[in-house]
Amino acid sequence: MKRNKMVETFDQDKLIAHKQRIAYHEAGHAAGIHLNNKARQLPPVFFKIIFKEMSSTTDTEIMAYQTTHDDCIARVEGGRLIELLPSSIDGLINELTEHSETTVQLVKDYMLAFEADIINLLIGPLAEAKHVADTDDELFNHQLVNLKALKNYGGSSDLALANDYLHSFSTDNQQKDKKLNELFTVAFDFVNNDANWAAINHLARYIFDSSKNIIGCEEVVSMLDQSVEHFQNRRTNARHHHYG
Repeated sequence: MKRNKMVETFDQDKLIAHKQRIAYHEAGHAAGIHLNNKARQLPPVFFKIIFKEMSSTTDTEIMAYQTTHDDCIARVEGGRLIELLPSSIDGLINELTEHSETTVQLVKDYMLAFEADIINLLIGPLAEAKHVADTDDELFNHQLVNLKALKNYGGSSDLALANDYLHSFSTDNQQKDKKLNELFTVAFDFVNNDANWAAINHLARYIFDSSKNIIGCEEVVSMLDQSVEHFQNRRTNARHHHYG
């Protein structure tokens, strides 16, 4: 009886840790979609967080999540600026034969949206990785958490989708790798930013404590904006206090 109680406690602790990891992962995606896009002056895009009831989650599903980020457990639905990828970005640009000022700006705007979507995909597993590092009192840096490591943080499907984007970016593998590493660095810096991390933290805790299966876009956006504003006000007050 005592042993069964210990097993039950261990399973419950594992489930809690698992749910926390997923909460940070999805909070990261949502923060990227709203805050990263906003910082890049990109248009708002609709999304929602869909979360499965976790009480019946099995060890097999937990393992599946950690290796593939199984979408039946949790996902952000929507949130992509570019839904239909062209077979080739170069081909898309070449189709725009009239190189007017408006056309050039359209191409720039498209590339901004293209890169933002990839960055926002990478922010999810990076947020989960930072949460795990903080929980284990470990360092969170580029050496310990690189692109390959993201598969350990539910990032396999995110990387697969990012690679779908890059297939239309270039046929040159070196060029694709260079672009992915460049965008990974941007995503890493986003997660490591104190204001962004405070917002991710706040949203992740809300997701974890929520009994909702769906958290809507307006609610998430309002929460993220309030969290960033609160962080900035607190930092400003601290500076005023420090300098008298």
